[in-house]
Amino acid sequence: MVRVLASDGMDKAAARTLEEAGYEVVQQFYEAEELKERVKEFDVLVVRSATRVREEVIDAALSSGRLKLIIRGGVGMDNIDVSYAREHGIKVSNTPAASSVSVAELAIAHMFSLARFLYISNVTMREGRWEKKAYKGTELCGKTLGLVGMGRIGRETAIRASALGMHVIYTNQSGPKQDLPYEWKSLDDLLRESDYVSLHMPGRKGSPALLTREKIALMKDGAFLINTSRGVLVDPEALCDALDSGHLQGAAMDVYVEEPCRDERILHHPKISMTPHIGAATKEAQEKIGEETVRIIREMFG
Repeated sequence: MVRVLASDGMDKAAARTLEEAGYEVVQQFYEAEELKERVKEFDVLVVRSATRVREEVIDAALSSGRLKLIIRGGVGMDNIDVSYAREHGIKVSNTPAASSVSVAELAIAHMFSLARFLYISNVTMREGRWEKKAYKGTELCGKTLGLVGMGRIGRETAIRASALGMHVIYTNQSGPKQDLPYEWKSLDDLLRESDYVSLHMPGRKGSPALLTREKIALMKDGAFLINTSRGVLVDPEALCDALDSGHLQGAAMDVYVEEPCRDERILHHPKISMTPHIGAATKEAQEKIGEETVRIIREMFG
């Protein structure tokens, strides 16, 4: 029997489909040390963002020779040492299209939240404060959105922003894409010209920030920053300093350098709209991730 370890959980329908097809599905999170022992007992390891599959975990799996497939339920695979696994004969896959719409919609939702003070007025009203004059917002229509990264999520965000009347520009590592109706810019020019900057790039813990203090300084006075991608892309101290000085008007974060976030300055900043890494946390996305995970497993094992 093919054994599947879903260490960060799995959609119920997907688990049921696999079990009805004769697979054993174990849904259990293990800390790194215990995972090194448990992973030896499985043919497939399915993870989301919580489980880290580093070289030592892969080495442990190799010692038994059983693990053949690692699946990242979602887009980014920075929590998996992909090259190392593949070099040692373990297939690594993800489900890149499954959560694109959900993450894009969250990025747009955060833009609305910032533009109309939804994130903070919801708090102050519950505290008994009627601060109508303090919440003079702005319209998204007519504003320039700069997308840093133009993969599946970036494209879905661009479609929705364009429908709202925003002017979309983008930058990426591979240069202009001929099939897109949006204008390509260098990162520095995009930062200078955008009213809203939304990040859609991969990033790995320990790597240098993309938006350093110097890069944030290039952004327009009164601009907004949205990060639904990876927390390590933004220097949190530089971001808070820019918000405190008034250089940036607001920021939205769904991802953090450390998760759960314990950065007191971030957690209590009145200009930051926050969510707890819920970009793909929709019913539809979870169903799509589950369906894609089942397809990948059955293509390999039958």
